[in-house]
Parts: sequence; structure tokens; C-alpha cells
Amino acid sequence: MNPQLKKENILAYFFILPLLIQFFIFTSGPMIYSIYISFTDWNILQSANWVGFKNYINIFTDSRFWQSLGNTAIYLIGVPIGLFLSLIIAIWMNQGIRGTAWYRAIYFLPAISSIVAITILWQWIYNTDYGLMNYVLGLVGLEGPNWLGNETWIKPAIIIMGVWKGIGITIIFYLAGLQNIPKELYEAAEIDGANFFQKYRYVTVPLLTPITFFLVVTGIINSLQIFVEIQIMAPDGGPNYAAASIVFYLWQKAFVYYEMGYASALAWVLGLIMFVVTFIQFKLSTKWVHE
Repeated sequence: MNPQLKKENILAYFFILPLLIQFFIFTSGPMIYSIYISFTDWNILQSANWVGFKNYINIFTDSRFWQSLGNTAIYLIGVPIGLFLSLIIAIWMNQGIRGTAWYRAIYFLPAISSIVAITILWQWIYNTDYGLMNYVLGLVGLEGPNWLGNETWIKPAIIIMGVWKGIGITIIFYLAGLQNIPKELYEAAEIDGANFFQKYRYVTVPLLTPITFFLVVTGIINSLQIFVEIQIMAPDGGPNYAAASIVFYLWQKAFVYYEMGYASALAWVLGLIMFVVTFIQFKLSTKWVHE
């Protein structure tokens, strides 16, 4: 190897060394240790005792686990809703309307805002007595529900807030994809007699599938990890535990009941679920993602 190139390589490793040290100490180290903890009954205060697969077996007979997992699955509904609304708005913004830069900034603002601040804001919006949501519904003659105190409405409330918060990033991705589609393809479609909707059906949507695939994968992973919104809006898991996600249940087991071994097992089960779901998506992507 060229001495100069070798020197540059060594220097490059020194630059990334702090990040590697941080990764091994604060990320990979705890991950590896959590594998061991998941096979124990460690509760922080006492030494860990080996219990084998007991924690994993108990998970599959735990009704709260299945309920929180079911709640989390319902939160995934927000992913296609957000993608659809984002695509519609991105197409509208791509028409060369005035103030597009301002619209981009406005839509993107929630994405860079504190999730805690946003959740507290929506908690006020959903207030039964003086919240903005019920006030607007009252203007059109509808009686607003008790959004955060009703078992039926608390999940839709969290989904609406999640869609609102995440729509800005999705719009930016779609807008970038739309602007990279060659105009010649639309012109060719027009020559073939395609109308407005056919152009978007046969040109726009297929060419945006790589972006859609990325957004679906990341959106599902993020939705499976939803936590802060529930911790603030429903600190006890909501009425009849209707709002609790799997991560919220994991947090309760770890830091409320101090069942660290059980919580670690929950974390690895969740990680396995994420891996399987993502793997299936990659396998299915060959059928609908067009490069």
C-alpha cells in the first residue's frame, strides 16, 4: 500500500475512534448484556438469578403483552394514512404554486420540534372541556368525545397526532421524488392519450415506489417504538390499558415494577418482531418497487 494512503487510512480511523468507542460502550455493550439479563430475574436492587427461558415463556401467556402488542398494531394504521396525505400535498406543492418554500417550512416544523412539547400541545387540544378539537366539532353541531379518557377514542387521538407530526418529513421526501421525475415521461403519456389521473397512476406512483418503500419501512419501525406520546397522554396506559404500546409496557416493567429481566426479554421479542416485519417487507418489495 502507498505510504501516504496508509497514513491517511490510519488518520481516518483516529477520527472515527471516538464514535466507535461510544458505540461499543453505550450501545453494543448494553445490548449484549441485555441478552444475559433476559435470562435472569434481575430487579436492579438484588443480584441476578438465572431463570433460563422463563421470562420468554411468561411473555406468551401475558395478557398485557398481547393487549399492548395489539394496540401497537393498530397504531400502524397511521403509516398508510400519512403516506397518502403526504403524497397528495406533495403533488399539490409540486404544481409551482406561490410560497412553496414557506409551505415546506410550515409542514416540516413539527418534525423538528420536541416530541414532548408537541404531545403536551395535543393533550390540550384534546381536552374535553376547553380543547380546540371539541370546540371545532361544536361549531358544526357535533359533540366531541372524551378523547383521552375514552377507550374507543384514545387510539385514534394518538394516531391523528402521529400523522400530523410525521407528515412533514414524508412530504419533503415525496416532493424531492416528484421533482426528479423527467418531464419527458409525462409528455410521452400525454401523447399516448393519458389524462391527469392516468399520468399519476402509471408514471408518478410507480416511479415513487422506492421512496414509498423507504417510508413504509421506517414508518412501521417508528410506529412499533411509539412511547413518549403514550407516557404523557396516558401515563397509566389509558382506560382499560387501551393506549399502551409494547414499548410503554416494556418501560413499565423495567422502571415501574423493576422487572429488568422480563423487560429485557420483551425488548428482544420486540426486536425480533421488527426484524421479521422488515424482512417480509424487503421480500415483498420485489413485487411492487420499481427502480
